[in-house]
Amino acid sequence: MQWSKPDAPTEQIARDQEECRNLAWREANVRGSLYHPVAPVFAPGSMGRGAMIWPSGAYVDPFGYQIMEENRLSQFCMESKGYSLESKK
Repeated sequence: MQWSKPDAPTEQIARDQEECRNLAWREANVRGSLYHPVAPVFAPGSMGRGAMIWPSGAYVDPFGYQIMEENRLSQFCMESKGYSLESKK
């Protein structure tokens, strides 16, 4: 798949794609920091011991969430500039 826009030169497509990737990366980092704790927390165990753990759950996925969010935001950015995804010819 590749981004396509009628009458857009290859250089412009590359610049727009780079700009959208950078904007998406920044936005996903800001959003991700809202969902991820800054540090691990102490979780007591049933035997009186405990451990330092990173919380987990629906919003705590340091890699998958950010990658999906970056892709979604980047795609939105490109589509808002008038591009569409097409099969490589």
